[in-house]
Parts: sequence; structure tokens; C-alpha cells
Amino acid sequence: MAEAYIVAAVRTAGGKKNGRLSKTHPADMGGKVIDALIERTGVPAEKVDDVIFGCVSQIGPQTFNVARTSILSSCLPESVPGVSIDRQCGSSQQAIHFAAQAVMSGTQDVIIAGGVESMSQVPIGSPAVAVKEMGSPFDGVEISKRYPGEHFSQFNGAERMAEKYGVSKEELDQFAYDSHKRGAAATEAGRFKEEIIPVTVTLEDGSQEEHVVDEGIRWEADLAAIKSLNPLVEGGYISAANASQITDGASALMVVSEKALKALGLTPLARIHAMSVVGSDPTMVLEGPIPATEKVLAAAGMTIGDIDLYEVNEAFGSVPLAWMKAVGADYDKLNVNGGAQALGHPLGGTGTKLMGTLIYELKRRGGKYGLLAICEGLGTANATIIEVL
Repeated sequence: MAEAYIVAAVRTAGGKKNGRLSKTHPADMGGKVIDALIERTGVPAEKVDDVIFGCVSQIGPQTFNVARTSILSSCLPESVPGVSIDRQCGSSQQAIHFAAQAVMSGTQDVIIAGGVESMSQVPIGSPAVAVKEMGSPFDGVEISKRYPGEHFSQFNGAERMAEKYGVSKEELDQFAYDSHKRGAAATEAGRFKEEIIPVTVTLEDGSQEEHVVDEGIRWEADLAAIKSLNPLVEGGYISAANASQITDGASALMVVSEKALKALGLTPLARIHAMSVVGSDPTMVLEGPIPATEKVLAAAGMTIGDIDLYEVNEAFGSVPLAWMKAVGADYDKLNVNGGAQALGHPLGGTGTKLMGTLIYELKRRGGKYGLLAICEGLGTANATIIEVL
């Protein structure tokens, strides 16, 4: 089968809710990461066969195909098509899979996969709230019969993950603290410089600055303060500190065929080694990364011990910690530069964001194999193994 290669990966720095990126239109953010890929690779813009963008809340400024509006906000010609997809929090990881599958099938040679989410302008859950009078997605007769009384809450799923896999409040709080300390250390050491592109933002006083640092990092994170926060439900596990941050941001990478590598003189960063996507119990919601990881490792003929680093999205701290316990992973290889508890989780933009972080850190350490897994609403999950070249 033909191979699929990643030749560049970029992202914006994360913006806090109502923070530095909150006034930047999502299509403009999408256009900026597209432009950065073209500039870095030198690929003629007209050679891009497709743009595949993930976006979860496709309403308002993110509706009408945000992949296409991002193209029209970029240097790409009008002839380049685009499509927006929603696999919830794994949307842009699925964009990578679709791009790789197109290249591996031989039907396309150069694809930009990415994602964008302005959670300040389009709050999570906006599509359901905006058209509430039309009914809930869970009101259907058959789904109501199959899962009576369920609302498929991710928050409840996070609590159940901690309980099922024996993740304590103490472990969750330590992991949240480590996420901030790792994110701060990575930023101070310049480890994100290769992946972050500047975005010019206008501040409240009218001055302009380049936004290049993830806004959610708590530089003086204090473990005692984190521990002092009460769980959001009495006797529970999840607090405001050990859940992901609401974030604005965009990210993208370029996937190409071997033919394009040679024809365009490109140097690959990584090769897509194996991919999986699974469905799991929608009432647990967030358990999917575990079977997705088992499936992708089996497909690759590998064990978790063969993987040098892993990125497992910190939608809630209980997800990567439960995943780690279930698959026998090493804490010291997990989200080594911090995760969504510190750096943020821009929903549809998270998959390609984490993939870029994974690739550049593997290169920095001289590692070979990396694994990315993301939990997704209603019990689905993607997992991807890459080989750094």
C-alpha cells in the first residue's frame, strides 16, 4: 500500500475563553495555519488537492463549511476545495486519517488536514442550544429505547472513568499540576517554537501584539491550591483544575504521497504508521481511547512498550490516567509537554495540534514511534501511530 507522509505541522498558541484570540474570526485562524504550511513547505498553492478541517460547533461564524471559508481567507486559490467534519473532540485527528487514506489510495497527493474552534465566539454546545425548539439529538424513539434516561454527559463519563479504573482525586490533582509544570517548562525551553505561528491580536488599549504563548498555562501552579478545590459534585473526582480549558485556536498539517515528496522536493517529518477508529459505550462517553489503542497496536503488530511517546487528550484528567492504567503505559512518556489542562482544548483543532506537538518532541528526543489518542463524544475515539523520519 502507498505511504502517507507528514511534511509540516503548525498551530496557533491557545487563547483563553474571552482572551487574546477571542475576537479573531475562526476562518481567519484557519487561513493563517494554511498559509503557514504553504510558506514552510514551498508547495505551490495550486498543488493542494483538498483541505479537510475538523470543527465541532458548526454554527454562526463556523458554519457554511469552515474549511472552505478558511481557504477563502488564505493564499490558496479558489480552485482548492475544502470539507468540514465533526467527530467531536477528535475531528482534526480524523482529518489526518481521511487525508492519509486519500493519499494511500492513490487518488490525491497533497492534502491539508487541520481544525479550528473559536470557543469564545461559539461556545461548546451552541448548535443544540441555538435550535433547542427543534428538539434534542437524543429524543429519537430508537435511541431513547436503547438508552432510556441517558443524556450522554461527558462530565458524568469522566467521573465514571475515574471510578472504573481506580483513578483517585489525589492522582488527578497531581496530574493537573504536572500538566501546568510541564507546559510551563516546555514553553520556557522553547519546545513549542517550531509548531506555533504568530497571530497578531489587538489588545484592549488598542495596541497590537503577536500571540505566541499558550494563554492558559498557570505559571505558578500550586499543588496545594489544586487539591483545595472541591469536586464539582459532592464525593466526586472532577474539579475545575483537572479538566481541560475552554480554548480558541487552530492547527493544521500537510499530508503528502511519496510521489509528491519526490516531485516537490519535500522532506518528511513523519510517516503515518497505523490508524484506528472505534465506537465504545456512549454512556461511558470517554472510554474509546483504550480499545482504539488496542486496535491500532494490533494493526501495527506492536505493543505499548514499542511506543516512545504518547499524547492522550486531557479532556478530563481521568481519561489519560485511566488509559495509562488500562494499556500499561508509562507516566513519564505521557503528555510530556503538558496537555489540555494547561495548554487548552480547542475542540476541532486539538487533533492536529497534538500531532504536531508529538512529532516535534519525538524529533527533539530522537524517538521513533508516537501514539495519539483522543476521546470523543458519544463513545468514539481515534488512535494514530506515527514513525518519525
